Amino acid sequence: MNAFNLDLSLLTRMGGHSQPRTHRGKERFPGMTITYALMEKYEDICKSEPHRARQINKAKVTKLIQNANGDCVGVVYEKDGKTFEEFGSVIVCSGGFGADFSDKSYLQKHRPDLAHLPTTNGDHCDGAGIRFSEAIGAETVDMQYVQVHPTGIVNPKDPNNKIKFLAAEALRGSGGIIINKDGERFVDELGRRDYVSGEMFKNKAPFRLVLNSKSSKEIEWHCKHYCGRGLMKNFKNGQDLAKEMNIDSKVLDKTFKEYSKYAENKSCPSGKKFYPNAPYDVNDMFNVAIITPVIHYTMGGLKVDEHSRVLGAKGAIKGLYAAGEVMGGVHGKNRLGGNSLLDCVVYGRVAGRTSVAELPSASN
Repeated sequence: MNAFNLDLSLLTRMGGHSQPRTHRGKERFPGMTITYALMEKYEDICKSEPHRARQINKAKVTKLIQNANGDCVGVVYEKDGKTFEEFGSVIVCSGGFGADFSDKSYLQKHRPDLAHLPTTNGDHCDGAGIRFSEAIGAETVDMQYVQVHPTGIVNPKDPNNKIKFLAAEALRGSGGIIINKDGERFVDELGRRDYVSGEMFKNKAPFRLVLNSKSSKEIEWHCKHYCGRGLMKNFKNGQDLAKEMNIDSKVLDKTFKEYSKYAENKSCPSGKKFYPNAPYDVNDMFNVAIITPVIHYTMGGLKVDEHSRVLGAKGAIKGLYAAGEVMGGVHGKNRLGGNSLLDCVVYGRVAGRTSVAELPSASN
């Protein structure tokens, strides 16, 4: 916040958290806030000190370059239909493999049971960074651990699209509740992602994420963003929502009254402990999105040490480092919300620091 002048002044609770512990700003998504600030700073450096930094956009790395000792000394990349080489230490930060649905994908190899699900990942998350690192001897870890997130948003205009927009976990952290096709709650909305997704698989779709006026106000920027994209819809009251769901509004009234009672007593059959922005009233205003479980994060990836060095069978591969989702072994079987940003920021700094400290001298 001090170095890059970005806003992370708010705290929110996410699934599996016992306390509010994830920082975000008053506007925009936290990942957007962080990455935009870093990108803008880097672009400034490229312009003011071109001898120190360059930026090459719309290029794709296809191969890592090794010297006679097996060290990683650069990359081969494609741009505008031509092939180029760039030399130096390499930090791989290409993301995971959650959007590769090809027959030979890591998903098909390690979790074919999940390959039918949609994903929140962009098509750049195809595992390429893991593949070209494995090609020079890098090892992987935890590749079977793939996270299914419960709240991918279904676009009513394009419901079958394999790529889904993510309904940020902060929506539930601010008090959003999940109801099934019949207008009933069935899960602790602030449980771990694997638990919430598992309960959805047992229940009746379509599912809806519902925010009352207080929750909507707390997370106002997000709601406006989703509504503007046509991914979330505003309802004047619960009666209008019930009409769209083709159910009796008395069902929603009962659901909301039960939830409000649980909130008052801090006791719910689902085990829910936290009830931000309760109570819920059927006559209130609501922002609502249709949601579905989606492939969201791959905990597995390149095997690294605490200094972000990529490891092979004989130890660290000199000149090769990794940061972010492409790394394996950081989050165990199931990542908690907020921790991927923490991972990227921490190991991004570690990888940068280590790679600079280990730059070969001019004599080498």
